[in-house]
Amino acid sequence: MNDALTLDELAVPLRALRLLAADFGHLPAPCTRVSTIYPNQLELSFYDDLTDFEAWRDALGIAPDAVECREQGGGRTRALSLTTDYAGAELRLVAYRDVPAPATASGSGTR
Repeated sequence: MNDALTLDELAVPLRALRLLAADFGHLPAPCTRVSTIYPNQLELSFYDDLTDFEAWRDALGIAPDAVECREQGGGRTRALSLTTDYAGAELRLVAYRDVPAPATASGSGTR
């Protein structure tokens, strides 16, 4: 981690965020993250609704096969992610959603 970064050195992802807000202001609002650890990256994250992630992916013209899908938390959480270049920044989209617990059989005839 570089503690000596200035706000000017985060200008690329901040500019990308400004452009996204101007061009895609009608899309669902994501959680946003700009970090001194990855000073060229802008992360947009979505929780509990994968459709918001898909709306952004589609609006940005990113092919569905560019999305990485995995499960984490012992299979309790589904995670989607992709990385692309946007306005000179590394744009990372991520989405998380709980995986519903399997239905249990009720009324199995045991009393």
